[in-house]
Amino acid sequence: MSCNQTKNPLQVEVFETSANGNKLTQITDFQPVDTVQATIKLLPEQTFQTISGFGGAFTESSAYLLNKLSKANRDTILKAYFAKDGARYSLTRTHMNSCDFSLSQYSYSPVEGDKNLEHFTIQDDMDDLIPMIKDAMAVSEDGFKIFASPWTAAPWMKDNNAWVGGKLLPEYYDTWALFFSKYIDAYKKEGVEIWGFTVENEPHGNGNNWESMHFSPKEMTDFVEFHLGPKLEADGYGDKIILGYDQNRAGLKEWVDEMYRDEASSKYFDGTAIHWYESTYDYFPEALQYAHNKAPNKYLIETEGCVDSEIPVWQDDAWYWKKEATDWGWDWAPEDQKHLHPKYAPVNRYARDIIGCLNNWVDGWVDWNMVLDTQGGPNWFENWCVAPVIVDPAKDEVYFTPLYYTMAHFSKYIRPDAKVIGVENSDDTLMVTAAQNPDGSIAVVVFNEFETPKTISLSLNEKLVEFKIDAQAIQTIVIPN
Repeated sequence: MSCNQTKNPLQVEVFETSANGNKLTQITDFQPVDTVQATIKLLPEQTFQTISGFGGAFTESSAYLLNKLSKANRDTILKAYFAKDGARYSLTRTHMNSCDFSLSQYSYSPVEGDKNLEHFTIQDDMDDLIPMIKDAMAVSEDGFKIFASPWTAAPWMKDNNAWVGGKLLPEYYDTWALFFSKYIDAYKKEGVEIWGFTVENEPHGNGNNWESMHFSPKEMTDFVEFHLGPKLEADGYGDKIILGYDQNRAGLKEWVDEMYRDEASSKYFDGTAIHWYESTYDYFPEALQYAHNKAPNKYLIETEGCVDSEIPVWQDDAWYWKKEATDWGWDWAPEDQKHLHPKYAPVNRYARDIIGCLNNWVDGWVDWNMVLDTQGGPNWFENWCVAPVIVDPAKDEVYFTPLYYTMAHFSKYIRPDAKVIGVENSDDTLMVTAAQNPDGSIAVVVFNEFETPKTISLSLNEKLVEFKIDAQAIQTIVIPN
């Protein structure tokens, strides 16, 4: 579609999700434009990071719920996430051993003192997790990458002999490195290729709530440099990606300084993994810029984010756009950090964070659980959260929340190996990012979180198109090659 008002129209397709009810709806009716409020100029000659992908996490909870649904609904959800006419997820995460979004606590190394892991088994993943991953693989035409994250080693390898907290005992550093290698082997046997790992989910811990294992920046870097990196290399897995850190962004500086302290350590780290839980509105651009500048040729991937400490709201799209929807963090944050956790709209948090990340060198963005129930579980710790798709297994009902469409605005149209490109944007109330795909097409994502529609003039080279974005709306504008 193009706008007839200009002599040299730019051909575009526009897709919108809005508080007014659009759900990745193609906008075809371009009304004549009186006044342009925002001018966006694309600069494809300016290129930034290469995209690794967008997606979500395979958890035991999500997989278990899919198994509780009818085959028709299970297929609908997997296609919505992975098929060509769905969100086309390209980068995904899963957990090694159990996590909070597991039905119970388990480890692949159940036998105490088994230093050589002769009893290593992924039996716990065979009923739910692996079938979900394999069914997603069958649905995905383009394929997707999977990285795995451990929450903790088995208690017998730790100094506190517990699932929660504590540190890995030095005498088990080599056993724990072997664990990663055995995991690749076991999953490969099931037909699932693992792309890489984060070394440890949330190494600062999580307030001693659910599975965790603590590392300081030096401890993690030493483990990777002297144990995990060499072990994977020795076993023929030197090509597997290793991402360090894997927690909130404000801590980035001290971690990347240590991870990339010298060539010997940098050699084994392929990049840095980050989460978003520090703030409900700040995406920490300075920290992201610092991490990129420290290691400009390494990955910088957002590996987890969700609307947490919240029971999902069922079949009420308006809630997901409401500024006063949820106030995660306000209750427990110390006084000096309460300002980071005001009430917020879930859609705003996702759209703002993903665009903010893309404009600050982040190359991949991975959501947390793909599917949860109406309680925000199952979760053995009762740490309820929201997912883009909510199901009621008792009634065999499925609800695609506005968060599903928000994710799809990026995952469907910005493909792996796309390059983020330069943008000039005259309106600082609109958030804008753009990327050029390997096929030459360009995807521009615009987010208007405010209550008034805006008129946009978008230009590329000498061509121009004018159109409106609704109030409280996300648009993806696709410019074919």
